[in-house]
Amino acid sequence: MIRFAAEKDIPRLGDLLRQVCLVHHNGRPDLFNVGRKYTDGELATLLKEATRPILVAVDDTDTVVGYCFCVYQQPASGGALKPVKTLYIDDLCVDETCRGQGIGKALYQAAVALARDTGCYNVTLNVWSCNPTALQFYERMGLTPQKIGMELVL
Repeated sequence: MIRFAAEKDIPRLGDLLRQVCLVHHNGRPDLFNVGRKYTDGELATLLKEATRPILVAVDDTDTVVGYCFCVYQQPASGGALKPVKTLYIDDLCVDETCRGQGIGKALYQAAVALARDTGCYNVTLNVWSCNPTALQFYERMGLTPQKIGMELVL
């Protein structure tokens, strides 16, 4: 089942955030620390922000087994970009013990449905090249490159 996250979910969200951070740290230890993206206090604040919905997948005991952090974005009018409303997927994670069961697909589809229901033009996200599994997942979901970030490490 997919639902919006609640304060009671903060401990499990923290566990899953650690899993994501470790994947990124293993892929790019020069950029990512071991830890997590948000503290419990930051998560409590995010849960109250209407512009940053958090979807969770739960099992039959209502335990969180995956999440999808989203952010509504819209560029200011008058610039080079058209002011289209976007649902940006900031982070999507399925517990490493539950992968391969369609949970990530269900979370992604719920985010797309949320975007449609709230009048968004598109859904966007970033994926690190050091995470080919995520890249393949998003390609299977039908996403295509919008822009490419590049770097030169000095």
